[in-house]
Amino acid sequence: MSTTITLSVKDANDMNAYVVVPKGEGPFPAVIVFQEAFGVNQHIREVTERVASLGYVAIAPELFHRTAAPGWETGYDDFSKVMPHFQALNPEFLANDARAAFDWLQTQENVIKDKIGCVGFCLGGKVSFIANSELPLAAAVSYYGGSTHTLTDRAATLHGTHLFFWGGKDTHITEEHVQTVIDAVRKAGKDYINVVISYANHAFHCDARPSYNREAASEAWAMTTAFFKNKLG
Repeated sequence: MSTTITLSVKDANDMNAYVVVPKGEGPFPAVIVFQEAFGVNQHIREVTERVASLGYVAIAPELFHRTAAPGWETGYDDFSKVMPHFQALNPEFLANDARAAFDWLQTQENVIKDKIGCVGFCLGGKVSFIANSELPLAAAVSYYGGSTHTLTDRAATLHGTHLFFWGGKDTHITEEHVQTVIDAVRKAGKDYINVVISYANHAFHCDARPSYNREAASEAWAMTTAFFKNKLG
């Protein structure tokens, strides 16, 4: 069952979120799905539905709610439409958005309160890192989270085990960026898994983009599902 809900956010106007509840009787673990920079579009809604099909209550918050109308999304061919919304974000805003989704899950009778994780892609990969540093998550996954290397001060407060995916052919996120992130997590003594897929590019998981890599996507998703099963049940 899918629906769109409205959440209150600490610093801003209300935020819409796409929610999918799995079939069967709960309570269920839950996963917050963080969008790419192109909105909670068809691809992200499909990912949210895939997560729910695995037995998790899944929620995808609209991170551009401060500057865009509810339901905003755009195609992958013109990043200029994204920039005003992308540039208006900061870590504090994103942390508040993640907390709004987490707090809503905490109020749901069909959610296991201590079995909540998150997964994010591109922009959402960075948000997943922020969320895991702010919230008592049981697990977190970041797919090619750009600029995560600028947030390494948050490594010390990570909660759940963090699974990172990177594309070896990604020109947006360099080997040095990846190493900076992993060094910080290791130094902080936090649990992590680091996966670099040498033959994959940025956004390899998105089948609506030219950089989609079917093998890399299926392999990373298989590991993601096993990771969530182990950490969330």
